[in-house]
Amino acid sequence: MAQTFISWNVNGVRSAERKGFLDWLSAGGYDVVGLQETKVADHAILSNALRQPVGYQSYWHGAKEKLGYSGVAVFTKKEPKSARADFGQTILSSEGRVLELDYGDFLFLTVYFPNGKASPARLEYKLVFYREFLQYIKSLRTEGRSVIFGGDVNTAHHEIDLARPQENEKISGFLPVERAWLDEVERAGFVDSFRHFSTEAGQYTWWDQKSRARDRNVGWRIDYFFISADLLPRLKRAFILSDVLGSDHCPVGIELK
Repeated sequence: MAQTFISWNVNGVRSAERKGFLDWLSAGGYDVVGLQETKVADHAILSNALRQPVGYQSYWHGAKEKLGYSGVAVFTKKEPKSARADFGQTILSSEGRVLELDYGDFLFLTVYFPNGKASPARLEYKLVFYREFLQYIKSLRTEGRSVIFGGDVNTAHHEIDLARPQENEKISGFLPVERAWLDEVERAGFVDSFRHFSTEAGQYTWWDQKSRARDRNVGWRIDYFFISADLLPRLKRAFILSDVLGSDHCPVGIELK
């Protein structure tokens, strides 16, 4: 039986709840839903319906360092063998950015990668996070584990992945050093699931709200699902739910046999 996985930067999960998130979740019937930028440090403050949606188990990891910032969550129909948010003495354990669920035949990670636009220091933080995350998932593959990771990567990989590449080539989110990291991810044996099926331009997952860019589809594809190459025979499809509103990002998904 096929399983459907979703990743969505909701730009505040309580805001998403007010905009109909739970109705969307119920109607979709997705098996595993990873959220980023929940902006919740302690999920105990949430409504019961959001903290434990009907039919799902929920796992949360908030940013203790800064309230109302970052944060990730996973809603899952099937109980994982374990869930992990502490990765030891690594940047991956800070700012509530990574949640890993172990389903036995694969590991699922939802990840909110840092944004590097604010300052040179935040760009460096992002690059360190990139390096440590890649080192970690490569170690999982060395151990023989299959890996799915989905999230807001905060970088468009190729010119096809944003509407105005020339205007943004010196902006964090499309810098050569950031794009080179995505090259490394692919060289390490991870597959961009959406591009495995589609080479079509104009497929974006984030739009600037201030300029109403979504109305004109002037966007960026910065939300991804990567799978380790051993899972390719099970990959049925990958998709972008660009018509789903409620955030400046839209959900992305994959379906596995």
